[in-house]
Amino acid sequence: MTPEPSHLAHMHNDTASAGSLFIVAAPSGAGKSSLVNALLAREPSIRLSISCTTRAPRPGETHGKEYHFLTEQEFIERQQRGEFLEHAKVHSNYYGTSRLMVEEQTRAGLDVLLEIDWQGAQQVRQQYPNAVGIFILPPSLATLEERLRKRAQDSDEVIARRVQAASGEIAHAPEFEYAIINVEFETALSQLTAIIQASRCRLLQQAKRHSSLFADYGILAQPSHNRINPN
Repeated sequence: MTPEPSHLAHMHNDTASAGSLFIVAAPSGAGKSSLVNALLAREPSIRLSISCTTRAPRPGETHGKEYHFLTEQEFIERQQRGEFLEHAKVHSNYYGTSRLMVEEQTRAGLDVLLEIDWQGAQQVRQQYPNAVGIFILPPSLATLEERLRKRAQDSDEVIARRVQAASGEIAHAPEFEYAIINVEFETALSQLTAIIQASRCRLLQQAKRHSSLFADYGILAQPSHNRINPN
C-alpha cells in the first residue's frame, strides 16, 4: 500500500474543536509581537503557541518563552517525525509550530494564537480551514525600516534584507480575513481585541462551546460554506 502523504496523514477536522485558532502574521518590524503580547495580557484565556526556530536568541529572549531555540539538525529531525503543524524557512532560519500543542489545546476548548508568517499560515489553513487570519500592516515601508532600526537588534545588512522581503510578504495580505494597519499602537490593539471577541461569537464556535444549549433549541450549526445565502 502506498503510504499516505504526510500532509494528508495529519489532516485535522477542526469542526470537532471547540477552541478557536487565530493566525497573526506580519512583516518583521510591523509590531506583531508587541500587539500579540498586549493582547495576551488583555485576554489571558488565549494560549500562545511557542514556535520552534533555528535562529539565534535576541537579547532578552529566553528558551521556551519567546521561542524554543533548536539547532538546524534538531529542527530537521522533528520535521521528519511530523511534529510540526507548519514549518518554513524565513530569512535563512527555520520556524515551526508544534502540532501536538495546538491539537490538545483546541480540543480542550481553549483558543490558540499562532504568531507565524504567510507561508506557515497557508499550511495551517489546509488543516484548519476555519482558522481566523489577521495580517498586521505597517503604515509604510519607510516606517517599517525606521522601527527596525529603533529596535537595534539587527545589522544594516539584515535590516535591508527584511525591508526588501516585506513587499513580498505584504503581497499575501489578501489571504487573510482581517488587516490591521498599525499606525497607533492602542488603536491597533483595540482592533485586534475586537476581532478576537467577534470571532468567538461565530455561530459554529458558539455551537461547539454550548452544545447542550444549541441542542435544546434544536439549532443545527453548519460551517459557513454550507449555509444558504438568503439573497
